[in-house]
Amino acid sequence: MPDPTTPHPVPEQQPLHSPFEAAPAPAPLKVVVADDNPVVRAGLTALLSGRADITVVAEAADGRQAYEAARRHQPDVILLDVRMPGVDGISALPYLVQIAPVVMLTYSRESEIVQEALRRGAGGYLVHGEFTADQLVTAVWDIKEGRAHFTSTAAGALLEQLRQGQGGLPLPEGLGSATAYEDESPVHPHSSTQHPVPPVDLGEPPTSTSTISSKNLSQVQPHMGQSSSGWSSGRPMAAPDRTRFQLSTREAEIMDLIASGMNNQQIAATCFISEKTVKNHINRIFAKLHSTSRAEAAAKWLGTAPGSGRGVG
Repeated sequence: MPDPTTPHPVPEQQPLHSPFEAAPAPAPLKVVVADDNPVVRAGLTALLSGRADITVVAEAADGRQAYEAARRHQPDVILLDVRMPGVDGISALPYLVQIAPVVMLTYSRESEIVQEALRRGAGGYLVHGEFTADQLVTAVWDIKEGRAHFTSTAAGALLEQLRQGQGGLPLPEGLGSATAYEDESPVHPHSSTQHPVPPVDLGEPPTSTSTISSKNLSQVQPHMGQSSSGWSSGRPMAAPDRTRFQLSTREAEIMDLIASGMNNQQIAATCFISEKTVKNHINRIFAKLHSTSRAEAAAKWLGTAPGSGRGVG
């Protein structure tokens, strides 16, 4: 029989939460940035990591590093370049989309590459020079939620693909001229915790019917031209305003090549001019951009320099 003199334990009082208290902030979006150009990679990392709602958990210089980083960090979104040494972005894409949504972020604007990237599971395709910094951040969040984003070049390639009827499902019976279609089980990317084990060279994607190979991908030369407008999720997107730098057409072309990671010898060969002429152009570019190094000039040109408030070009 319990002793009546023993005091009963007092239940612990739970703290009252005011309805006016702010809800805890959501965890930052985890992003992996994959690009072989260290200047572009550093600029994207600085741009995204400077926000409270996004954190870059890893950087990668090729497709293999991107895959290893994605498996290790389990990011929410992967930013992936197309042309990288070793395992390129197109080859790595089918493996990466099994882990997280992927948005291509690249200078490559050829319609065949855009279409192949979308066929292999990319959730968006952004071409440098066709979006602003704020639009990039919006695209990252939207792609995490399953909303696709394309800049003007990629949207044009997608429209061309649809008009040609490539990869489109036929209409149900009774509409148009299509007949009944087979019911195939849909594939849901990044829905399984079991990730495919890639072959040693990470070169042949699962169930691939690719019309683009890593070999012929490396033979396509990048086009560095700028676009005056873009498109994303049905909304117009303005290109970064670089008129403030007052570069000539040739200087702007060379600045694009600098930002892409080319050295003076490569720029001279691309532009069919001497290395001395390249150096003269660079000296004038540095003066106009108030820069003392290639990295500083590229950061300003790409809009990733601190306080620039410009888009990644």
